[in-house]
Amino acid sequence: MEETSVPKFFMRDGALELSSTKELVHLEARDLSVYYGKRVGVGRVNLSLYRNRVTAFIGPSGCGKTTFLRSLNRMHDLTPNVRVQGQVLLDGSDIYGPGTDPIQIRRRIGMVFQKPTAFPTLSVYDNVVAGLKMVGLRDRKRLDEAAERSLQQAALWDEVKDRLRAPAAGLSGGQQQRLTIARALAVEPEILLMDEPTASLDPISTQAIEDLLGTLKQQVTIAIVTHNMQQAARISDYTAYFLNGELIEMDSTSKMFTKPNDKRTEAYITGRFG
Repeated sequence: MEETSVPKFFMRDGALELSSTKELVHLEARDLSVYYGKRVGVGRVNLSLYRNRVTAFIGPSGCGKTTFLRSLNRMHDLTPNVRVQGQVLLDGSDIYGPGTDPIQIRRRIGMVFQKPTAFPTLSVYDNVVAGLKMVGLRDRKRLDEAAERSLQQAALWDEVKDRLRAPAAGLSGGQQQRLTIARALAVEPEILLMDEPTASLDPISTQAIEDLLGTLKQQVTIAIVTHNMQQAARISDYTAYFLNGELIEMDSTSKMFTKPNDKRTEAYITGRFG
């Protein structure tokens, strides 16, 4: 496992500023580009996610941050006319390498989307264990243990333990989003990708999700797309700024929000652009 200085990948006009902090690279994109037909969605991104840390992707709408996020667990495989070029190394192995099973990759790198994706007609319990059943797990004891563990991790167990057989449609929006997180956690991923997971939630539910991330990062590595600068500042250890399909810079969140390297980053963070 590679130990590296942070950030090791931001260079502009020959200048590279390194932090003295040492981190363990969990996942690394190398010269990663995503094409929609002939159009470039993101171009030649080099970026690392660090183990048991939260990394926020920020930038204006259409800048490529979600496109990049979806490339990190091969979600683009499911979209016609999308081509990914470059490498994504998970613990040093390329997830796009020959013979790599994308289903196994998505078990190791889970994803939570902007809108809660709970299955409303299924029970709370069946929502949580859906992924495990899809990969063939039928042992009731193991399913029960996974459901309780995942709901505990998602800070939802106390709220639903007496209604596990009730339809998920009866949960609030914030509870459904935490249920979606529990379902992603049930297959025990190493990395969790989150695309605007609080965008459709009220402030109380948003705070619950943000509090949850602080606990979850002790168990998984997290990357989150957000348009909310305050949220990125509150929850993330590192922040990456995207613009027009390019990674402009990435650094520790404290440094990015106080002394960014690039004037374009400063303009965005201070609200003068975007």
